[in-house]
Amino acid sequence: MDLSLSALALYAATGIFSGFLAGLLGIGGGMIIVPALLWSFHLQGISPEVSTHMAVGTSLASILLTSVSSVRTHHQHGNVDWPLMAKLSIGLMIGSWFGAQIAHAMPARTLQIIIAIFALWTGQHLLRGRKAQAQDKPFPGTAGTIAAGSVIGTASAIFGIGGGSLTVPFLVHHGMRMQRAVGSAAAGGFPIALAGSLGFLWAGWSEPGLPAGSTGFIYWPALLGLSITSLIFASFGAHAAQRLPAAQLKRLFGILLLAVGVQFLFGFD
Repeated sequence: MDLSLSALALYAATGIFSGFLAGLLGIGGGMIIVPALLWSFHLQGISPEVSTHMAVGTSLASILLTSVSSVRTHHQHGNVDWPLMAKLSIGLMIGSWFGAQIAHAMPARTLQIIIAIFALWTGQHLLRGRKAQAQDKPFPGTAGTIAAGSVIGTASAIFGIGGGSLTVPFLVHHGMRMQRAVGSAAAGGFPIALAGSLGFLWAGWSEPGLPAGSTGFIYWPALLGLSITSLIFASFGAHAAQRLPAAQLKRLFGILLLAVGVQFLFGFD
């Protein structure tokens, strides 16, 4: 059965949902994109030896466009701390590049289990509805900020996410108000996605078993389908973030992440 049209429709639908969430919650949408891509790759008969790494690498590449659209809207509302993000982004890029290499070294099943654990942890956190508590702790110096960015970048590349679920709590913990933290985290998604997608492209350059239409672990048909819609809906989500309470959406997203985590634990075979 030729699944090219149905797969493209799935990619486009995933782009709508992930793009809107990226703008609304300051996340890159990777926790939606990665399982959707992996499911589609499974239906298309792509080798499970490469499909998980392709899903993560392609997710990061799609976040490049999503973050640009989202950040532009957050910047217009004055909700991006550019001086701080300039320092944090150095660490985000370093960590994201090495995170891609770490993920490449993992067997596909191990990577799935790690993503499952993160999805379950994030899902229960959203369902409990706890917000990061702002404190008066000053941000660390330049070296400390870069180090924090490296940790966030490494984890984000392994999970295929834009890092918002890690960056926002870090920023709020150091006293940044929530809306500004969301906007700044969205800005951090770009360096994570840039270094991470390049890292997965490099890591998978000579990988056997990759399907036609891929460069390294970047699968261009999926990237095209995602980009068509995510670029538009990220802006919608960022506008909505300025005026809509996101509590209910966060809970629904949490339920979805729990389902994703369970699916990843059981596998896609």
